Order: sequence, then C-alpha cells, then structure tokens
Amino acid sequence: MAITIQNYVKLVNFYNQMTMVLSAVCVQKGGIPLENYVGRFFAADVLEYIIEYGNRLKQTGEKIPDDIANAMNILETQFENVKNLVTPTQKPIYEMTLEEFEKIMNI
Repeated sequence: MAITIQNYVKLVNFYNQMTMVLSAVCVQKGGIPLENYVGRFFAADVLEYIIEYGNRLKQTGEKIPDDIANAMNILETQFENVKNLVTPTQKPIYEMTLEEFEKIMNI
C-alpha cells in the first residue's frame, strides 16, 4: 500500500466504522463495556497501525492538510489511552506468562 493521504483517510474511515460496529455489538450483548469486550484488542492494534502509518506519512514530506493533521493528533491522543491493550506478543497462550494471560483475558 502506497503511503498517501488518501490511503490514510481510508484507514481512518475503516477504524471509525469498526468502532461503531464494536459499540453496537457491545449494546446487543447486554451493554458490555467496550473495555471488557474481546474486540478491544483488535481495535487497539488497528489504531496502532494507523498511528504508525500517519508517522510514515509525515516522514514523506508531503503537505498534510490541517484537518488531516488534526485527525492525526486526535487519534494519537486516543492511542495513548489504549496503548496498553495492543497485542504485546504473538506468543501462543501456552507460552505466555500468567501476567500476559491475565491481561489478555482481562482478569
């Protein structure tokens, strides 16, 4: 995927649509708080990817419109609040420490 503003906007739109669906699923399942829903890890991983993509976009030297730059700042702030949910490792469960397992299972 070429690093362009257009592709960045597509990623942000995907993230916004995904979070709306995750919220709807939580409501359908009886009002589960989003921070307790298993999909929160995927959402945090996607947000991490978008932040990294935005950082690479900034490095290209391309002029970034103000509204896109503002969106980047908002997403970076959101990521600071959920960065502890990002998948820490690709280890299988049987190789995880108890602490890693408890974090993933939200225990």
